[in-house]
Amino acid sequence: MKRTRSYSKVTRHALSILGKLIRLGRIERGMTAQDLADRAGISRATLYTIEKGKPGSEIGTVFEVAALAGVRLFGDDDRTLAMHQVRLDEKLTLLPKSVRPSKRDVDDDF
Repeated sequence: MKRTRSYSKVTRHALSILGKLIRLGRIERGMTAQDLADRAGISRATLYTIEKGKPGSEIGTVFEVAALAGVRLFGDDDRTLAMHQVRLDEKLTLLPKSVRPSKRDVDDDF
């Protein structure tokens, strides 16, 4: 039995917007759906699923399709993205490798 996953309203809206941006970029570049699907190495049906904003496609596939359609992810140039990447790596290095639940009860009865 296939389990259905529920998504928040924000997630559904973000997927819809990204799908529309991808479709707009594809059309502005004069690419057919089949052209973009072939370049991304996916089926045309998968591309339609992405453009409709439906969840389920792998995030790497969606990002690759967006890049091929000329959609700028995160709105920055490559140099700025690289700077953000380094800064995030530095922050993550300072944090613990994993988070464990607290073993002791907190006495919050005042």
